[in-house]
Parts: sequence; structure tokens; C-alpha cells
Amino acid sequence: MSVGDSLLAVVKTPLWLAAIATGAKSFVDNPILGSERLNRWGLHVGRVRLAARLAGMRRRWLARRVPPAQRQAFERDGFVVLQDFLPAPEFERLRAEVLDDAWEAREMRQGSTVTRRVFLDVARLGRAKPALAAFLGRQDMRSLIRYVAATGGEPAFSIQCILANAAGAADDPQCVVHADTFHATAKAWFFLQDVGPDDGPFLYVPGSHALTPQRVAWEREQSLAARQSARRDHAEGSFRISVDDLHQLGLPQPRSIAVRANTLVIADTFGFHGRTPSPKPTQRIEVYGTLRRNPFLLWTGLDPLSLPPLRSRLGSVLTALDRMGIVPMPWRPVGQIRLDAPPKI
Repeated sequence: MSVGDSLLAVVKTPLWLAAIATGAKSFVDNPILGSERLNRWGLHVGRVRLAARLAGMRRRWLARRVPPAQRQAFERDGFVVLQDFLPAPEFERLRAEVLDDAWEAREMRQGSTVTRRVFLDVARLGRAKPALAAFLGRQDMRSLIRYVAATGGEPAFSIQCILANAAGAADDPQCVVHADTFHATAKAWFFLQDVGPDDGPFLYVPGSHALTPQRVAWEREQSLAARQSARRDHAEGSFRISVDDLHQLGLPQPRSIAVRANTLVIADTFGFHGRTPSPKPTQRIEVYGTLRRNPFLLWTGLDPLSLPPLRSRLGSVLTALDRMGIVPMPWRPVGQIRLDAPPKI
């Protein structure tokens, strides 16, 4: 290590230490989180266990706003599927507002799969998109997202289009079964089109959101070598898992979740999930939501993004943070295009 690298490490060490008490997950970017010695002593599994214990506490506080049937489905499977979520006339109005217009979009390529996103601000939708604005404001959906994420706060919403080439399954990291991070976090998809078995549907390993002794042992094993992993995603803390490992953990095989249009799916992506490979080129468009906060919070509220000046302008806030380099995003601006247009990158 050069003198410059040594000095940089001294400067960064307090930041690396402070990251232990946050949702930081990268084993390769933080040598403390990635330390084999510290993880043998229990650093990673200690964070996993504490995050799960606090998530359970916060979910108990949030449970009163979620119907019992939905809570039971989540506790059993780790995800909730709600068909015919909107009355048919409302759904058709929302679908037309989204599909019949061009949007200021961003794209990210992973292998031969392109994800196109439009970050949404309720304040900017105004009267032009009343059905979409009403959908984003639904308290039943927001309460379920918060319950699954085990935290209060403001979900971030976007319109998302997945453009997948049939040849892309092998090089699409989303087609490898994985967990997003070491703690509870929610993702939501409201599908505007039917997604059949061959259309690259979402997949999930039922019950894999639960922190069992087998999962704790597996997490510990992964933490010891994650920093040296040849898979960048794995080294960054989004652990990939094999079919054999699922069996060793006593988990079932992944379940592919084909859905009709007007279906809402919300999942805890601490559980193992991915995208089902498709034998043909596919395209699907959905309203996408996500909620992830510091897993070590002792409270569900006090989210700065929930303050009135920011709450209805979250898409603009995220875009501004990206431009300033504070919260960089992998999506590149591609201009104003229709959601079903060919990829630009």
C-alpha cells in the first residue's frame, strides 16, 4: 500500500466504522464490513440479527394499518399478491395516462436487458395524470409497503419498463436468485400488462424472508469470502444463492409469479428473488415502488423525505441528488420517449 493509500485509509476509517450502524452492505468498498476476521467474530451476522429483531419490532407497530389476511400472506411467503387491485374503470384510466404519453426517462443496461425508469412526483402530475396521482396516494398500498419494509417513511415511485432479450438471461444479473441486502426492504410492482410464464415474471423463494438459524449460518459463511468474490453484486452485499444452497437452507424452489394486469405485488427483498428467464424477447410496464431505510432505527417515523416540501416531489429530489453526486444512480437520461420505444442505450 502506498503512502497516499495509507493516508486515505486513515481519513476514511471513521466513515467505515460509522457505516456499521447504517444500511451499508458492500464488503468490497468497506474493508471493515469486508474483514474476514471481524466477520468470523460475528460482525455481519450480528448486524443481520439486530436488523431482523428491530424489523420485527417496527412491523408490530405498523401492523394495525394492514388487513390480517395480507399480514398472514406476508408472514407465510415474504410477499403479497393483490389481484384486481383497482376497479376496472380506474385501472383503464391509469393505464391510458401511463401508456399513451411520452415521458422524460432514464435507462440502465444489464447485459442485454434494459430497465427504463421515469421518476414520479405527485406534485408534478397535477391535473394531467389524476388517476396515476390518486394511485400513488393510496394509503392502503403505502401502509402495506411500509409493513413489508418494516419501516415508516416515504416510498419512492417510478414507472418502469423492462425490455429483455431472450439471449440476455445468461448475462442478466436479475435472473440470478439473490437477496438485495442484509435487512428487510420492500419493492412493489403494479402491473399494467399481463405477465405470463414466458414473459420474464418476478420470482421469489417463499418463506426466504425469515431469519432462520440456517440462514444465519449461510450469511456468516458468505461474509467470510464475499470481499474476494468474482461476482461484483455478491461482493457488494447482494448475495447470490444456488439451488443447492436453497436446499441446504430447507427452502423451496423459487416460485415464478405470473400475473394479470391490475395486480399489485409487494415483496421483502431480503428474501431470495429474481426475474424468471424468458425464452423470447419481452417487455413489461409497471408502476414500481421501493422503500429502504436504515435498518437500525428504533422508530418508524422521522423520515426527512416525508416532510411536506419533499414528500410530493421525491422524483425531483432523487434526480437532484444524483446530479450533485450525493446519491449516484445507474440510470442514464435518454430524453422524452414513449415507454414502449426501443432501448436508447
